[in-house]
Amino acid sequence: MLEVDAYVQTPGRDELVAEVRAKINELGIDFIYYQYISITGRIMGKAAPAPHWEAMAQNGIQTWYGGITNVFPNRAGELLGFPSNAHELIAIPDPDTFCQLPWNKRTARVYCTVFYGRHQEGKPGGFMEEDARGNLRRVHQQFMDDHDGLHLRHGLEPEMCWLRKGEDGMPDGGPTKPYAYHIDQFEELSSVYMKVIDYGQQMGLDMIQGDHEDAPGQLELNFMYDEALRTCDRLSTYRQICAQVAREEGLIACFLAKPFMGMSANGCHHNMSLWRGGDEELVARVDEPLPGVKGVFHYRKGGDNLLLGEPGDWMPGPVGRQAIGGMMAHLPALTAIGSSTVNSYRRMLDEGLWAPIYADWGYQNRTTSLRVSAPGRFEFRAVDSMVNPYLMAAALLKSFDDGIRNDLDPGEPEQRNIYDAMEAGKEVKRLPRYFGEALEALAADEVIKSGLPGRLYDIYMEYKTDEWDRFNAEVSEWDLKTYLDCLP
Repeated sequence: MLEVDAYVQTPGRDELVAEVRAKINELGIDFIYYQYISITGRIMGKAAPAPHWEAMAQNGIQTWYGGITNVFPNRAGELLGFPSNAHELIAIPDPDTFCQLPWNKRTARVYCTVFYGRHQEGKPGGFMEEDARGNLRRVHQQFMDDHDGLHLRHGLEPEMCWLRKGEDGMPDGGPTKPYAYHIDQFEELSSVYMKVIDYGQQMGLDMIQGDHEDAPGQLELNFMYDEALRTCDRLSTYRQICAQVAREEGLIACFLAKPFMGMSANGCHHNMSLWRGGDEELVARVDEPLPGVKGVFHYRKGGDNLLLGEPGDWMPGPVGRQAIGGMMAHLPALTAIGSSTVNSYRRMLDEGLWAPIYADWGYQNRTTSLRVSAPGRFEFRAVDSMVNPYLMAAALLKSFDDGIRNDLDPGEPEQRNIYDAMEAGKEVKRLPRYFGEALEALAADEVIKSGLPGRLYDIYMEYKTDEWDRFNAEVSEWDLKTYLDCLP
């Protein structure tokens, strides 16, 4: 049986498809967005009228391979990743992700898992390796199978800037001052954050806190942590919500990692823990009827957190130390996934702003790239707001796997300011300084590359190497200012 057909026939899926039909009728849905994730984390897909739901659930939507690489050409004008005569792909909807769009109530969205075409040579109807979202599900399942049900739950800190739009449509500064945690500046953006929270709650995001951060118009609005795939889906949903709120408010939702030099960047810190057991719990902050299937509003709760050490002790237990050891061993390559653009390395060069540029770890130590932010939880700081969260989670799982299998020791936690420690003689490796250096580190790391199997790694490297080459082939304003009149 083809993998796509086995997937469609997964036990219990027919009941979920029927649950979606009931929601379509109950909510008055006329159109459905069938969404999948590109190599950069962009949300791609097609729309179809709701009466075709059952056929789409069975057969999927057909779309072109180029969507995986945003249908972008390389510097030579050739399509990135695929030839022009590449086969169609099949995106099979995952009914447990069906949810109404709160700003367009006639429309709903559903995430999809992507397969090769049923008649494609080589791997007909097989899981598409280049599908970042489907790949994360498979990597996570393999990790659970190999480690007796151990699974990743993580929460994200999605910082971003809300910027004014100039007459030319480009950013024209932020509407607020760069005052971190200042309630008055937060209130200045109340029309923005209230809409984001309202829309988020209606799409299954259990919004828990928010604040004004250190840059103009910079907000951080957090939602509850959960199992890896659902957390990634919720970050993608959060980005869609922000784009819509920006349209409504006449602002720009800016996820650029470093919009302003000399001010804090837009990070997306990943706070991670490893668990066994636990149960599904419905967490809904909206009135009945739920504007989506119950799975959208479910979170994994309870179980045993294997990162915890002794009661009251910040030192992680054995599994936690091994996981941190795995990350420490692979930090340069992980940085190529977490800091995934040329602009990301403006952040790495802007020292003095707690930029996570040194490969060390500690307790509540914001000068290192890894920190234990609370007992049973540790934070990866070299991740920014442009990250593809599905690739990041898969890469993290591979580093944990390596650390656990090989009992990797992270060393002792550094409690000093890392700059003070280095002045005192401590030798600490620096994370990649430039994007090209990070890509070289990824190319040399077989463990992290295994989190991007098959052509997924090849396409990521092709896309990002082209991005780096484009940057280096550009004559910028800096070039003209620096060199125009430097001679004679």
